[in-house]
Amino acid sequence: MSIAQHLDRLAAYGAMAIRVVPVEGDPEDLLGEGGALERVFEHDGPDRLAAVLGDARVASVLLADGPLEIEAVRQGPGGRLLVRWDGEEVVDEPLSVPEAAPLVSGPLFRPDHASVVKDPVAALHDPTSPLYVVDDVGGARWFRAGLHGPGLGAMPLRAIIPAVRPRSLGSAAFREAHDVEAAYVAGAMAGGIASVELLQAMAAGGLLAFFGAGGLPLEAVERALDRCAATIPSKRYGFNLLHNPVEPEVEERTVDLYLKYGVRRIEASAFMELSPSVVRYRLSGARTLPDGSMSVPNRVMAKISREEVAERFLRPAPPELLDAILAAGGLTAEEVAIGRLVPVADDVTAEADSGGHTDRRPLVVLLPSIQRLRDRVADEEGYARRGVTVPRVGAAGGLGTPAAVWAAFAMGADYVLTGSVNQAARESGTSPLARQMLAGASPVDVTTGPAPDMFELGAEVQVLSRGTMWAQRSRRLYELYRAWPSLEALPDADRQRLERQILRRPIADVWEETRTFWAQRDPAMLARAEADPHHKMALVFRWYLGLSSRWAKSGVDDRKLDFQVWCGPAMGAFNHWVAGGPLGPVEARSVLEIARALLWGAAAIARVSHATTCGLVVPAAAYAAPASAPSAASWSGA
Repeated sequence: MSIAQHLDRLAAYGAMAIRVVPVEGDPEDLLGEGGALERVFEHDGPDRLAAVLGDARVASVLLADGPLEIEAVRQGPGGRLLVRWDGEEVVDEPLSVPEAAPLVSGPLFRPDHASVVKDPVAALHDPTSPLYVVDDVGGARWFRAGLHGPGLGAMPLRAIIPAVRPRSLGSAAFREAHDVEAAYVAGAMAGGIASVELLQAMAAGGLLAFFGAGGLPLEAVERALDRCAATIPSKRYGFNLLHNPVEPEVEERTVDLYLKYGVRRIEASAFMELSPSVVRYRLSGARTLPDGSMSVPNRVMAKISREEVAERFLRPAPPELLDAILAAGGLTAEEVAIGRLVPVADDVTAEADSGGHTDRRPLVVLLPSIQRLRDRVADEEGYARRGVTVPRVGAAGGLGTPAAVWAAFAMGADYVLTGSVNQAARESGTSPLARQMLAGASPVDVTTGPAPDMFELGAEVQVLSRGTMWAQRSRRLYELYRAWPSLEALPDADRQRLERQILRRPIADVWEETRTFWAQRDPAMLARAEADPHHKMALVFRWYLGLSSRWAKSGVDDRKLDFQVWCGPAMGAFNHWVAGGPLGPVEARSVLEIARALLWGAAAIARVSHATTCGLVVPAAAYAAPASAPSAASWSGA
C-alpha cells in the first residue's frame, strides 16, 4: 500500500501543503486550502504526525501553512518535532513514535472537522443525530457529519451510530393498531389511581393509557366512562377489567358498561382462567366483511405472568365456553363462529416484578418464554394461513429507568407498559401524601401482603413498605383467618390487639358496616357470611384491606401507617434516576413527561448499546441517561 494514503490522514490538520518523505523514493505531496493548521495542531497535537512516522517507510513529514511549518523527522527508534515560524525555529524537541500500526482497509469516511464530537457521552444521549466514528491516531474520533468514500482527509470508518427515534422503539404494528405515537402504555392502576386525568394527558400526547376501574363501584366506573367519552375525542384510551372470581357478576356488569359506551380496548388483569365476561367483550360486534375478512372491533390487552394463563389468551376461546355463551344469548352465532378462529387477546403483556397483583417473576425469563409460547401457538393455530393477526407481546414490571425500558425492547418486546412510576404523577388519582411517600421510596422499599379481592385464596399484592405498616398488619389478619374458624373463637389477647391496633374499632361495629355494604352490593355474599362464620371473618378482615387503599388514595393522615400503596421496585429505581433532575420533585412529575423521559432515555441507551457492540470504548457514565426529554410539543421530531 502506498505511503500516499498518509496524506489523507494528515489532511485533517488543514495545512496548505503536506509532504511525506519516504526513506527511499520520491516525496508525496498534497495541496489544500490551508488556514487551519495552527488551530488544529494546537487542539490535536502531534500524535497524527508521530503515527505516520510509525510507518518504517517514512523518513519525515512536513506541514506548511503560511508562516507556520511543522516537521516530524525520524531519529533512531523515535523522532524529533521541529516547529518554525517565518523560518525561525521555535520548537525542537523529541517526538515519541508509536509502534507501526497497519493501515486499515475498508470503507472510508471524510469527516467534517467542524462537526467533531468532544463529548461522546453527550452526543450519544442526543438520539436524533447520527454519529460517525473513524480510526485516527490515538484511537477513535467521533463526528456528526462528513462524506463517505475516499478523498482528502479520508479515514477508515469504524462505526456508524444511527439516530434512534424514541417513537420507533418497539412494534410499528402496535403503534398502527392503537393509533399511537409510541409503543408505550400507562397501565391500569385500580381504584381510579389510573384516573381520567391521566388518560386525558396520555391521549393528548398521542399515547395509550387504561383507566383503573378495578375495585371501584360501577357507578364510579360509569362516571369515568362519561367523562372520557366527552373529553377524549380520539378514543385513544381503554378501561381495566379486573378478574373477580369471588363476584363474577361484577365482571359481567362491568362488561355491559363497556359495551354500552363503545369502549374498544380493555386491559384484562388478574385472570387465572378465561371468564365468560372477557370472551363476550372480545367478540361482541365481530362480523365477517364482504371480502371474507373478519372484523373484531374490541381489543383485549391481557396482563399475565404465567405461561398457562397466557396460552388461554393467545388461543381462541374454548368451544365449550363459546357454546355456553351462545346458549345464554351473550353472543350471536356469527360472533361465536369468528371466536373459534381468533385469539382472545390482541396483545399479551408479560408482567414481571410489578406493584399490586404480581408473581414477582424476572422479566429476562418471563418475556422470552411468553414470546416462544406465542410463536408456537400461532404456528399451531395457523393464524398466518387464516389471515389472523398474531398477538403482540409487551413487557411490564420493573420498568422505571431508561436502561430497563431499552432492555425490554432489546429482548423484542412489542411495547412497554408502566405502572408504579405513574402513581407519583400529578394526574394520578391518589393523594398528595401517597405521592410523597412513593417519591421517597428506594428499590428495596417494597413487600407483599394479602390481596383484598382474593383474601381467602391467599393471593398477594406488592406494596410500598416505607412509611406504612400495612403489610405486617394485613399478614397478621391472614394468619388469624387461617388459625381460627370464626371471630368468636379468637383469643382475647388477639381480639383486643385487633380492635386496638388494626381495626381501631370494635369488631361488632365493623361487622355492621360490612353487613350494610354487602346488603347493597351482593346480598348473596351476606347470606353466605351469616351461614358461615369463617366467611364472616374474611369479610370483616377485608373491610380493613379494602379501606386501607382508600385511606391512601384519600390521604387520611391519621391512617398513614395503614396505607396500602401498590408499588413495585421500579418506583425506587425511577426515584434514583431522576434525583436532582427536573422530574425529581414530585410536584413536577406528569405522566406524559415521565413517558417521554423514559423513551428518550431508552433511545439514548440503545445508541450506547450499539456503540459497545461495534467495539467502541464507551465511558460507564453513558449508561446514566439524562432524566428528562427535550421540551417538544409533539412526537413529530422524536
